Amino acid sequence: MIVILKPKTKKGDVDKLINKLESQGVQVHPVDGAEISILGLVGDTTKIDSSSIEACDIVERVMYVQEPFKKANRAFHPDNSIIDVCGRKIGGKEIALIAGPCSVETKEQITLIANEVKKSGAGFLRGGAFKPRTSPYSFQGLGADGLELLKIARKNTGLPIVTEIMSPHYIEKFVQDVDIIQVGARNMQNFDLLKELGTINKPILLKRGLSATIEELLMSAEYIMAGGNEDVILCERGIRTFETYTRNTLDLSAIPAIKKLSHLPVVVDPSHSAGKAWMVDSLSKAAVAVGADGLIIEVHNNPAKALCDGQQSITPASYDKLVSELRLIAEAVGREI
Repeated sequence: MIVILKPKTKKGDVDKLINKLESQGVQVHPVDGAEISILGLVGDTTKIDSSSIEACDIVERVMYVQEPFKKANRAFHPDNSIIDVCGRKIGGKEIALIAGPCSVETKEQITLIANEVKKSGAGFLRGGAFKPRTSPYSFQGLGADGLELLKIARKNTGLPIVTEIMSPHYIEKFVQDVDIIQVGARNMQNFDLLKELGTINKPILLKRGLSATIEELLMSAEYIMAGGNEDVILCERGIRTFETYTRNTLDLSAIPAIKKLSHLPVVVDPSHSAGKAWMVDSLSKAAVAVGADGLIIEVHNNPAKALCDGQQSITPASYDKLVSELRLIAEAVGREI
């Protein structure tokens, strides 16, 4: 349920209404937007008489939210959410650029790539330390040692680091060492993990599952937000379809759809979407054109010898060229890089 307040309502009157509503067993989340202020009610609202609420002098009207996700719903939060990460913003006018290798391999490798992508304009460094792989015989990442190498690269460049968590057991370590905690596609519905991530104060990059609907993605975000952590960034990374030419199928329509339904920022992963390096350029441009708030791109100094996903990684030189072209598209749609 959404309670829309009249303009210029006094705080004291709002507090009285909140106390009245909470006494009826619901949680009330006030949101002050640029144009309107609302109260979002979460819980069992069936016992609340909407007509009595509308009778209050400070209430404009009452609306019911039909979707099962509440806190991620744009109705609860009319303005776009902007996530602050170490002073850098995701979800505002500037398009966030996240770049780096699929896997951290060596100190020299991650430091070199970090410096290169920073020169090109990247604001965040991605790199896998713990790697979920389809085959148990594939490279699984360096684990905790990989995190230490990411920290060295961060110290050298100042770039906040983004890396994937695999288990609730590592949450304390990730809270201490990582700037944005990534939840991979395979863990999008790992609800025990999501619940734990809801209890911490750290931005979460939540990737869409391989066959997940938009509503399922938003419900996974709801798990995190319901726990108290509202700093969630959604990621469209391609979904599994009948097509086998590409690794996945990038769902560009998901970007405007999510933005209509939710206030959360949406970034796009063009690397995993197609699984082909030569497609990253076009998919990145298309994502910016339809309203993506950021891009997370795999960049490797020597893709042919990469220990993971070299076929979808672009070189630092290619990344630099791409960013310069993306600036023109961003400007055309009223954004900036």
